[in-house]
Amino acid sequence: MGEVFFYHMTRSPLEATLPVLLQRSLEAGWKICLRGTDPKRMDWLDERLWTTTDDGFLPHGQSGGPHDADQPVLLTTDTEITNQADALIVVDGAVIDTNEMAGLTRVSILFDGNDADAVAHARTQWKDVVAAGLTAKYWSQESGRWEMNASS
Repeated sequence: MGEVFFYHMTRSPLEATLPVLLQRSLEAGWKICLRGTDPKRMDWLDERLWTTTDDGFLPHGQSGGPHDADQPVLLTTDTEITNQADALIVVDGAVIDTNEMAGLTRVSILFDGNDADAVAHARTQWKDVVAAGLTAKYWSQESGRWEMNASS
């Protein structure tokens, strides 16, 4: 059973935070499923990920292709993980189930701290994670850098 990290983004937008988390996850040897809610938003993230690192891109693909299972990072709006991911990163309030979380090495839930609805949704997710007996860790960039401010 892995850990669930909540990232409360207040200073850096998703397009700045996400590549760092993806790179660290890949360096850990994990395959990642990146789940969102809007196909257009996933298209937008797809474009950003090709140009966000010093190497020029993060290796990834969008779901629905013939090689989904081979993708080191798979962008999707589906609730099924089709690339045998070790880690799941959830953005824009995408659906996640505590049973699904328990089978992964790491789950990261990124939410916009400037959006009251996103914060309320993340609080509900936190309660669900804790009630399921999973380890939850809350990360904030309130001080200007990412710091863990709470753990269950």
